[in-house]
Amino acid sequence: MDTTLTKAYGTDSAKAPLHDMEIKRRALLENDVEIEILYCGICHSDLHAIKNDWGGTTYPIVPGHEIVGKITKTGDKVARFKVGDLAAIGCIVDSCRNCEHCHNSEEMFCEKGWTLVFNAPDKHLGGVTYGGFSKNIVADADYVLKMPAFENLAAAAPLLCAGITVYSPLRHWHAGPGKKIGIIGIGGLGHMAIKIAKAMGSQVVVFTTSPDKMDDAKRLGADEAVLSKDADQMKTQKGFDMILDTVSARHDVNMYLNTLKVDGSLVLVGLPNEPLEIGAFNVVNGRKSFSGSNIGGIAETQEMLDFCKEHNITADIELIQTDEINVALERLERNDVKYRFVIDLKS
Repeated sequence: MDTTLTKAYGTDSAKAPLHDMEIKRRALLENDVEIEILYCGICHSDLHAIKNDWGGTTYPIVPGHEIVGKITKTGDKVARFKVGDLAAIGCIVDSCRNCEHCHNSEEMFCEKGWTLVFNAPDKHLGGVTYGGFSKNIVADADYVLKMPAFENLAAAAPLLCAGITVYSPLRHWHAGPGKKIGIIGIGGLGHMAIKIAKAMGSQVVVFTTSPDKMDDAKRLGADEAVLSKDADQMKTQKGFDMILDTVSARHDVNMYLNTLKVDGSLVLVGLPNEPLEIGAFNVVNGRKSFSGSNIGGIAETQEMLDFCKEHNITADIELIQTDEINVALERLERNDVKYRFVIDLKS
């Protein structure tokens, strides 16, 4: 297969900084589009993959799965896009297309396994896929999103992962008017969850361990902020229909299970490296559920983008240049960002 070289930013090992490199992109197939990448968010999952925290990283790695750009070429059979259109790519760039879940637009549950935009087997070129820390990308148009013309396009990039990661469970567990929704943690995921749950019409209560984030929770749209380390404050919390847990570190989920109403659900979207312990009585009493959720399918991601455009929802970001990527990753490891880094790849 014909290929072209493009500039990218990646690393050759878990301990080496990201640096300039050249990677191969495939020549366009009939249903492909080429996208000039304008912005790409930096997600904690990118950092975990770079550091091989979950195992399985293949080097060299080019991360990035919150991609916003502009169509520069289209394959012969592409009808949904034309050159110049805004477009976006999230985590998924392919799936089997034939299983029950693919037919139900739930590609993230593909029985044969969906193809991640980076560090997944590349069935076209061999090796692994390379992500959005690059000048351009080629992808099948069926897995590319139509990007609404947000006023701040850079701030919309994190919607492609952080946005859909919280939107999907909020929709699935029926957040909306008359529902009391809790959000645990105010970070890249949590701050998006506050905005989206509030736009859906829910009563939103935020749990945080950081006193300095209490006021910020209100600014982001929360009706109430609770300091979870304060036992007296926690005793007053009850009646939650759903709690969305965005924390990616080991923590006690049992005190939150105890705040759920009968048939309430605590839904995990954070990815702690260590197991979480659940007391049996905390779910048996009240028929409560401890559940999980993982991004969303292509159709739901498009729905989320359109919803966020309608409600003027974007992420709170710090826009960085390409020569600041390594500093940003170091700061992200210290949780020193409010609330998402986005790379200006036009630089």
